[in-house]
Amino acid sequence: MKAYEINEFGIENLTLIERDEPKPQANEVLVKFHAASLNYRDLMMVKGFYNPKLKTPLVPLSDGAGEVTSVGEAVTKWKIGDRVCPIFMQGWLDGEIDFSKARTALGGDLDGCLREFGAFDENGLVRIPDFLSFEEAATLPCAAVTAYNALFCSGSLKSDDTVLLQGTGGVSIFALQFASVYGARTIITSSSDEKLNRAKELGADDLINYKEREDWDKAVLDLTSKNGVDYVVEVGGAGTLQRSVNAVKMGGQVAVIGVLAGKGDFNPTAVLMKAVKLHGIFVGSRQMFEQMNLMICQHTLKPVIDKVYEFGEVKDALKHMESGSHFGKIVVKI
Repeated sequence: MKAYEINEFGIENLTLIERDEPKPQANEVLVKFHAASLNYRDLMMVKGFYNPKLKTPLVPLSDGAGEVTSVGEAVTKWKIGDRVCPIFMQGWLDGEIDFSKARTALGGDLDGCLREFGAFDENGLVRIPDFLSFEEAATLPCAAVTAYNALFCSGSLKSDDTVLLQGTGGVSIFALQFASVYGARTIITSSSDEKLNRAKELGADDLINYKEREDWDKAVLDLTSKNGVDYVVEVGGAGTLQRSVNAVKMGGQVAVIGVLAGKGDFNPTAVLMKAVKLHGIFVGSRQMFEQMNLMICQHTLKPVIDKVYEFGEVKDALKHMESGSHFGKIVVKI
């Protein structure tokens, strides 16, 4: 089978190789991948920024979708032809995360989905909603589950809440869709008016161009009668965290997810004075994934795909992610 490997760091060093097709063990399922999607973590992994001590060779990309082509003799959950997605952390089925579960992430600790076939424990898969294509389903395991966890598991979003979303990448757009169908008010930031207008079409209530309003935290306060928002989906990291804390209400929650904005200074005084909850979100469990899929089916939600690349165009897909020009998810067809 064909697969991509990280042997040396750098997009140009990503290698397309031939591997033996995996043979499923007694409790395993063989999945033929039809699509995979990119997350910022994957770009950092390929470039060596996420884990400079990464054990190579490694197949990158945590997110994929495909169909079952073979099952081990002890498998009871799946049959040939079932459409499935592997979960992000193969060992996190339910309950709270711990170190052992966190060390089972695809595309980092374990080989990921940028290959034609993969063998997975039968418990490490979820069923794809019938109305989604493989390309659409491949966007769900990391970004969508992360957004769902932030709003409904770590958080407890209510219809009269207000949510601040940063940018228009995968997590933020999923969070926008989830919050909108739930009836919550959404405020979204971007440096592009075109992207903001697209977000409005998806249900965003208030738009802030942070190039025009560098003090976007004050703009959020202006929009909320100085009260601040109930939730912030924080994907910028150190570079935006201070403004996120400024923009959240007293007792509100900041879901800390990404590191897109790079370095920055952070003064925790406002966290104390406003009793802000900072909660790190490291994707989610299989149980969360399954709960999220029920909501997706209930509202017939379609993931937003920016562009689909062919299997031989993976380096172009990564460069597109690197440019930051995407809106929603970037997918690779396998």
